[in-house]
Amino acid sequence: MVLLRDGRTLIGYLRCVDQFANLVLHKTIERIHVGKEYGDIPRGIFIVRGENVVLLGEIDKDKEESLPLTEVSVDDILDAQRREQDAKIEQQKLLSKALKERGLNLLADLGHDDMF
Repeated sequence: MVLLRDGRTLIGYLRCVDQFANLVLHKTIERIHVGKEYGDIPRGIFIVRGENVVLLGEIDKDKEESLPLTEVSVDDILDAQRREQDAKIEQQKLLSKALKERGLNLLADLGHDDMF
């Protein structure tokens, strides 16, 4: 399992790694989690540049099966992810508006990459 800086989770067989933590994954799937549901999108061979890797680890199959998660179709999980992202954007807008009314400014120009 590989967690990337942009928040994506990749699961596959590690075939190659170099001194810069560049990875080659085989039979890769991208797993999307929304609440207690998840969906897997098959990606095949995936090359990951080392600077994008946040976490690399092995999955314990026994623990994975015992988790209270429900697998749903790709379309369903993508719709749920889109709704979740829209809700976060709306919440961010409300927070920004409330802070501006109080004379404060939210640093909205910080991208996701700047958080790490």
